[in-house]
Amino acid sequence: MRETVVLLHGFGGTHRTWDGVAARLDPERYRPLALDLPGHGREAAARPITFARCVAGVLAEAPGRFVLCGYSLGGRIALHVALAAPQRVTALVLIACSAGIEDEAERAERRRSDGALVKQLRSAPFEQFIERWRTQPLFAGDPPHVGELVREDQRRNRPEALAAALRGVGAGEMRPLWRRLGELAMPAAVLVGDRDRKYHALGRRMVRLLPHAQLLLLAGGHRLPLENPAAVARALERVHPEARRRGDGDPSPARGQLVLDAREQPQRRQPAVGEGTLGRERGRRV
Repeated sequence: MRETVVLLHGFGGTHRTWDGVAARLDPERYRPLALDLPGHGREAAARPITFARCVAGVLAEAPGRFVLCGYSLGGRIALHVALAAPQRVTALVLIACSAGIEDEAERAERRRSDGALVKQLRSAPFEQFIERWRTQPLFAGDPPHVGELVREDQRRNRPEALAAALRGVGAGEMRPLWRRLGELAMPAAVLVGDRDRKYHALGRRMVRLLPHAQLLLLAGGHRLPLENPAAVARALERVHPEARRRGDGDPSPARGQLVLDAREQPQRRQPAVGEGTLGRERGRRV
């Protein structure tokens, strides 16, 4: 029986973020299930947008047992899901994400900066927001084709819905989960791009606190699912317990182990979002 891999996108994306990754998973072993988070894509009208609602939606769509993978915002949602139902998550993969902002003043400042983005989403042309988002230092160095894919996916959203998502599940709205990471005993991997320097230290800290986790440093920047989907797919396959039993994956890592994965280099151009035959099941809602 194929293992379901639940895939959660980042802020401003949709389930289509995962097209490249899903196309590279072994179809005989894995069934990708990419979901639209509340406020995004087909779930643009979902209200209220809260972490609890996101968790409930994921658990309602997912089968009894599944691999769980989240990118950025989706990674933070994935942590909430895994903590709410650890017995259902066979393996956890977190890409370019954090367990929350611990400092209250920093969290308040993040809410203020997100508030400015909310105001722009509600009052200015959507293309202005897309351009402002693109020019963040976090995305400096992204290849042009990655930016094209991101903007194409952003335009599948509605600005007022993204504003509601930012207000409901933005980084400033999340209570930090660092102290609870030790509860997550399933095999885990934290993926970080080699150019994504901000998340190197966050990734190292996460794998020190997760009982059975490794840090994978992959070629690319923050947007690994779009820039280097082959490496992400490979990481998903080898973190699964069945892969380790067969000897396909890495042995159970020591806490905090860093694995340098230079074997999967991103191609110059990945297929455009929507290219390929990935199946309707990947576009389900949360």
